[in-house]
Amino acid sequence: MRHGKKINHLGRTTAHRHAMLSNMASSLILHKRLTTTVAKAKALRKYVEPLLTKSKDDTTHSRRMVFAALQNKETLKELFGTVSEKVANRPGGYTRIIKLSATRLGDNADMCVIELVDFNETLLEAKSAAAEKTTTTRRSRSRGGKKATGDAAVTSATEVTGEAAAPAATTEVSAPEDTATETVKDGESREEAKEDQA
Repeated sequence: MRHGKKINHLGRTTAHRHAMLSNMASSLILHKRLTTTVAKAKALRKYVEPLLTKSKDDTTHSRRMVFAALQNKETLKELFGTVSEKVANRPGGYTRIIKLSATRLGDNADMCVIELVDFNETLLEAKSAAAEKTTTTRRSRSRGGKKATGDAAVTSATEVTGEAAAPAATTEVSAPEDTATETVKDGESREEAKEDQA
C-alpha cells in the first residue's frame, strides 16, 4: 500500500531521479518549454517552482541553493537574469502543463508540454488584446419591476378594477400667519365661526 506517499518515484533510484529532474529543470529554464510525459511534468513542477521562488531574492545564499540543485552556471545566469524579472510579480504558479492528444509511440504514455507561464507570448498577447477590447459597465438588475408612483398608481388601479378611481383627497395645512385671516374648514374666517357659535 502507498498510504501517504506523495512522491512519484518514476521507476528510478533516488540519485537517478534527482539527476533527471535537475537536467529537466535546466532545460525548462533555458528553453522555456519542454515536451515530456504527464507524470514527469508533474514531478518537475514540484521540483522547479521552489527554485523559481528562490530566484526572486537575488542573494548569494539563494544563488548557492539553486546551484546546488541545478549544477549549471548558464542556467543560473538565465534564471536570475531574465526569468526572475518576469516572475517577480507572480505569487506562485509559474508553470503550466498542457496535455497533448497524442501518446508516445513505444509505451502509449500520455504526453504533455510543460512551459513557463510568463514566456508564452501568444497567450499573453491574446489576453492583453481581450483586456483592451472589453470595457466593463456595471449594471444593477432591478428585481420586481419599477414601483408605480402618483398618477401611474391611479391609472393602474383603474385598469385592474375597471372603475374610475376617486382622486386622492389632499388636506392642506397652512401655518397661521394672522389670527384674523386664518382659515377654518369651508373657507370661513375665525371671527365668523365665533359669531355662529354665539
